[in-house]
Amino acid sequence: MAFDGIVIASLVHELNETVLNTKISKIAQPENDELLLTCKGKSTQYRVAISASASLPFLYLTDENKTSPLQAPTFCMLLRKHIANGRIIRIYQPHMERIINFEIEHLNEMGDLCHKTLIVELMGKHSNIIFCDEDGTIIDSIKHVSSAISSLREVLPGKTYFIPSTQEDKFDPLAIDSDQIYEIIHGKPMTVTKAIYTSFTGISPLIASEIAFRSGLDGDQPIASYSDDSIRHLVNHIAWFFDEIRQNDYHPVIVRKGQKPLEFSAVILTMYQDCDTEEFDSISRVLEVFYSERNIYSRIHQKSADLRRIVSTALERSQKKYQLQQKQMKDSQKREKYKLYGELLNVYGYNLEDGAKELVCENFYDNNKEIHIPLDPTLSARENSQKYFDRYGKLKRTAEALETLLAETKGQIEHLESIQNSLDIALSADDLVQIKEEMMEYGFIKKHRGGKKVKIKSKPFHYLSSDGYDMYVGKNNYQNDELTFKFATGNDWWFHAKGMPGSHVIVRNNKDGQMPDRVFEEAGKLAGYYSKGRESDKIEIDYLQKKNVKKPAGSAPGFVVYYTNYSLTIHPDISNLTLVE
Repeated sequence: MAFDGIVIASLVHELNETVLNTKISKIAQPENDELLLTCKGKSTQYRVAISASASLPFLYLTDENKTSPLQAPTFCMLLRKHIANGRIIRIYQPHMERIINFEIEHLNEMGDLCHKTLIVELMGKHSNIIFCDEDGTIIDSIKHVSSAISSLREVLPGKTYFIPSTQEDKFDPLAIDSDQIYEIIHGKPMTVTKAIYTSFTGISPLIASEIAFRSGLDGDQPIASYSDDSIRHLVNHIAWFFDEIRQNDYHPVIVRKGQKPLEFSAVILTMYQDCDTEEFDSISRVLEVFYSERNIYSRIHQKSADLRRIVSTALERSQKKYQLQQKQMKDSQKREKYKLYGELLNVYGYNLEDGAKELVCENFYDNNKEIHIPLDPTLSARENSQKYFDRYGKLKRTAEALETLLAETKGQIEHLESIQNSLDIALSADDLVQIKEEMMEYGFIKKHRGGKKVKIKSKPFHYLSSDGYDMYVGKNNYQNDELTFKFATGNDWWFHAKGMPGSHVIVRNNKDGQMPDRVFEEAGKLAGYYSKGRESDKIEIDYLQKKNVKKPAGSAPGFVVYYTNYSLTIHPDISNLTLVE
């Protein structure tokens, strides 16, 4: 995710084609570090959302209107006083910096024409919105920065505005040619990617990696490892990329891994070949969609953090217990040796001398091969034999107990992994409710006495196949049981990723005749995507009619058995499937 100079340049181009020469009709400050400007043109109205949030700075055009506080903040009142009904006469980006300047023309109290500049700095934790007079004097800012906070620059009323010179050694990519690019990067003692993004203003590591990929070079290899011809080839690709920016040749995209947004950019990201790329006509729309979708995932991840920690701790404990039990089971396999020693002592021990430390005899179970049996010299042959039989009996009882314990521990590990998978696919707080209920029922979380039963609002995912068949995906173990054993009919088809935690997928077979092969493939993709193996390139999927799926008595939710099934191998890509709201 890179809100870099390229994205800013694309935004400035879009703003110049939309809000330039419009009047600022409304100014709102919905959050402490956000502004919402409503701009009216001759026939169209635009809203510009601006945020100087340290964690999520942004600027984009939006149709969404946010509720403002009843009492407008001081900064908002100041802007209303100066530039309400002002006209935006210029929008520009200085030297490919992550800065957008809005030059605004307005009338003061005396009716004189004045100019002010609203400067939006989108620089991560240093983001700010600064309001300046026409001579560059700061009138006010949404965040005040004193010398105690920053030694580089104070942002306070009365101070002169300037861009902090933190990038003196970087060059403006739009003001240089191929020969200059070559001189800048060819001798740098660093990797290809780093040489690009540390040399030019506004170029992020993401864009540097993309340029390296387009040139066919490994961005992680040092510049010095390549020949002069290879470096000049790289330089050509850098120059071509900068030409695209000069010509405003933008192609805004969002790259997704499955349904999760991974990256956005103002240019096509060809290096993400295994991911899905969605193109947009507007960089503002890209930013609005990306931040909205990203917020969903980050918010639910925060809300589920406690549950994840509990599951992770319990899973780690169970896995250690399972390893210890396996070691004990391996040790118990020595019991057959002790049984053999006991039997051979009973056969050959009659002529054993008192105080003997071992018995050497023939093993009639193994082609009469010679065998050495250690003895306790203080015991008789019969007593030594009984001692070995006692060891055998103890290890036999241990093995029988361990078989049950191993099955229980393995079942608990599988149960915890299935809960972990449910947490991974949860998209809302409602999806977490049933998961928490399940964890309380099985003792992973302590139950609260007298607690009210929470209303369950979460429902399974509902997809529609390309051929119009309804496909349902359980979000958690309770929903898996509900779908398979209460919702599905006997002739419906059931899908599940083979040998790993995952959702049950049900395809309603409510049409005459056989289902098309494409339906089976699409349902298999759903089963693969909503499983632990969603990041894999290929996953094996088991599928069969629901009437052949059984649930053992007393088993954990989501656990089923089946003895005859079909299999298919798929790539878990569900980008072309339709999710029914």
